[in-house]
Amino acid sequence: MPALVLVGAQWGDEGKGKATDLLGGSVDYVVRYQGGNNAGHTVVIGDQKYALHLLPSGILSPNVTPVIGNGVVIDPGVLLSELNGLNERGIDTSKLLVSGNAHLITPYHRTLDKVTERFLGKRRIGTTGRGIGPTYADKINRVGIRVQDLFDESILQQKIEAALHDKNQLLVKLYNRRAIPAELVLEEYLGYADKIKPFLADTTLVLDEALKANKVVLLEGGQGTLLDVDHGTYPFVTSSNPTAGGACTGAGIGPTKIDRVIGILKAYTTRVGSGPFPTELLDEDGEALRRIGGERGVTTGRDRRCGWFDAVIARYATRVNGLTDFFLTKLDVLTGWEQIPVCVAYEIDGRRVEELPYNQSDFHHAKPVYETLPGWSEDISKAKSFAELPKNAQAYVKALEEMSGAPISAIGVGPGRDETIQINSFI
Repeated sequence: MPALVLVGAQWGDEGKGKATDLLGGSVDYVVRYQGGNNAGHTVVIGDQKYALHLLPSGILSPNVTPVIGNGVVIDPGVLLSELNGLNERGIDTSKLLVSGNAHLITPYHRTLDKVTERFLGKRRIGTTGRGIGPTYADKINRVGIRVQDLFDESILQQKIEAALHDKNQLLVKLYNRRAIPAELVLEEYLGYADKIKPFLADTTLVLDEALKANKVVLLEGGQGTLLDVDHGTYPFVTSSNPTAGGACTGAGIGPTKIDRVIGILKAYTTRVGSGPFPTELLDEDGEALRRIGGERGVTTGRDRRCGWFDAVIARYATRVNGLTDFFLTKLDVLTGWEQIPVCVAYEIDGRRVEELPYNQSDFHHAKPVYETLPGWSEDISKAKSFAELPKNAQAYVKALEEMSGAPISAIGVGPGRDETIQINSFI
């Protein structure tokens, strides 16, 4: 059975958690393949709301084996805290598998992340300050610490001391901060070993055997396409590859194993942090989208910037991910607008541009070209089929599908697990 990839088709926060949870009854494994606790997924089950930051959303489905892949960076304190929180609410987390090749976030990564952002001032990226970028930097520089290092005290000590030899110089001499004692970091991280050991696994082997056994594997990305370090709005991006290609390296499976790539697409557009955002609304409509949509970051707690739907971005996500389907979320938030603008192209220096410009300066100066679609006032949260949606809501969905370049196979009409219209099966 081939694998499925679930990716954000905008700047993240599109509702990937709900999509993963919806598929939970049909899949056997759910794998986080990149990012860290800088991502946040919200899942609503009945009257219960679960905010997940590092754990795969599939952990809420009892028949699913949740996996944290080698491409993820893990803050062990956050991981254990999140597991304990779910256990206290009666969720069984014992099936979790964690790759021994995943890299660990340490206190010095978090400190460097925060002081670097402050040092940048107006040029800051808008990171979460959770140490994600510095951890990936150490990984690429081949001085990172991996989960498996927790179980060899000698190697762990050598790596921590070597890392802090340079990083304390930066903290003290450049940023005027106190040095971080290596022995304290070592003591803390050795204390995590016994707690994490029950979850440790060769996840690439586990997933390969699962696929050979005809199991369904869902690969779940954090953030979104426009935050990809290679394909996003660089430098205002994350430090990993949320796009579909990142699923192969971050989970350790070959591209020929992937059959479907599902893009999660919000019915409007949001963004957290700095960077260009052509359809951003700084008026009453933007505030209404923020209020009605509950647009506050699950992980950061920051208000999300809001704007109208951007079809240029959606087409780009279809192209770079090879999307086969869309899951359109939060259609219900648009209820009540008489007219709904949709960005169909950009104007850049007097030219109409219908594809995302690869040039950073062009994208910064892009102005949205809108087409206006008629809105609807009817409550759609109880709709169970596409035919039960108001005609104008149906037309809006069809227009977005045509503009975006892939079929919309599911529609979110409310935050609840059961408030979804399934048009086509993903599996």
